[in-house]
Amino acid sequence: MKFLRQFAIILFVSFLGEILHILIPLPVPASVYGLLLMFTALCTGILKQEQVREAADFLIEIMPVMFIPAAAGLLDAWPVLQAIWIPVILITVVTTVLVMVVTGRVTQHMIRRKDRKEHDHAELPD
Repeated sequence: MKFLRQFAIILFVSFLGEILHILIPLPVPASVYGLLLMFTALCTGILKQEQVREAADFLIEIMPVMFIPAAAGLLDAWPVLQAIWIPVILITVVTTVLVMVVTGRVTQHMIRRKDRKEHDHAELPD
């Protein structure tokens, strides 16, 4: 029952992302709206991590399986991609490296900020 509740919460947030996608005329995918809503809800405390943790861990574990249909679709699209495969691979590699660098820098910044905050709280007199 716990997993069903957690999946229902995640699906509800995704549904709200779909609604925002319909209501807001921006070229932003509904999944991005859903991610922003989930992030905001977790950061503000509206949702606690414990309320979605197990279902989210499960979804992350099975994520590679979700790429199989996309890979099969690439095989079907090979005649179209054959003429442009070098630029596609180059763009893929460059953007992957860029995302990794930005993600690493943001993570380092957040860790340093957390460490500074903990250090500042430790120095406060009682």
